Amino acid sequence: MPVVIELGSAPEHRISTRLSPLAELCACLHALDGPRHHPASRRWVGAVLQGADEGLLERAGGWAPLWGAFRARYLLPLTPGPERELEEELAAVAGLDEETFTTMTEQALVGKNGHGPGPGSRRGGRAPERFLARLRQLSERRFALGLRLLADPSGFRDGLLAFLSAVAEEVFEAEWTRLRPTLEADARVRSHEHSRYGAAVLAGFPTARMEQDPPRVVFDKLYNARASLADSPCLLVPSLHINPHLAIKHYPGYPVVVQYPVRHGAGAEPTALDVVMRGLRALDEPLRIRMCRALLRQSMTTTELATQFEMTPPQMSRHLRKLREAGMVHTHREGARVHYQLDEAAVRNLGVDLLSALHR
Repeated sequence: MPVVIELGSAPEHRISTRLSPLAELCACLHALDGPRHHPASRRWVGAVLQGADEGLLERAGGWAPLWGAFRARYLLPLTPGPERELEEELAAVAGLDEETFTTMTEQALVGKNGHGPGPGSRRGGRAPERFLARLRQLSERRFALGLRLLADPSGFRDGLLAFLSAVAEEVFEAEWTRLRPTLEADARVRSHEHSRYGAAVLAGFPTARMEQDPPRVVFDKLYNARASLADSPCLLVPSLHINPHLAIKHYPGYPVVVQYPVRHGAGAEPTALDVVMRGLRALDEPLRIRMCRALLRQSMTTTELATQFEMTPPQMSRHLRKLREAGMVHTHREGARVHYQLDEAAVRNLGVDLLSALHR
């Protein structure tokens, strides 16, 4: 199923590249909610799960549907032009009229790409009931958010913005400082390609291809959608934590946004030999190899692993720490329990990283 961006006339003048701290924050939160699908985020996710406030993590889980596969449109840049600070992007969300904010939220909760009034926008009648029934079918988290949204849209928005500000301060500011040079480097390369190739720069993204009559770029996605650059500017937003996804969001009156994963190694240093050696040493232990085999098949807690291998939890924790520090496992939280899962990509890349380090 395709997502189509119709180019119209002179589209190259309507495309620009810029960074967005809000978009990257929400990519981080998306990875936090589903770490198994985001191996590039494993170190950040592991650090957050180990060090963040329990209450903050619980709140992150409650809000998570808003930055799921159908991310709320207001969590990506709402205005064209130069980069804005996170506080300015959050202020833009606060400045949306209530109907637009509510409709964008409903679309994210339902997983809907169409526009116009959302299913819960009309108070009274059966529309809110159908909206909530649909959310309950999808998940209890979405249903809970739907109830809050319909009961008090203004309070819902205030609560979301307060959470985003709090989570940014506690776990994102340092990560954004670390990522920014890499994202800026990729943005410069993308801007150069745009000046050279024009709108064809869009066809350089994963799953994209250029078609003619009329000129358009088609992305292979799991849903159908269509946007036109004749009506809206297009912002290209580089991201490290969105990997391996590519997000395309559009809404009438606002820019079309393509948040894309930076190219492998773009602006980033190659894996150092000491990092590769740490991974090899972590696996140079028969017990940890057996643990990896178990964690390949399913995620497990420290206690579950200790029971399976007839060890005490503290003994098992020491082995898990070795694997985690080497990047061989990642974690996710279910309530109060931390589950470990083998990072298949990290194990698969170990030989490639070793050969690359030896060549340098």
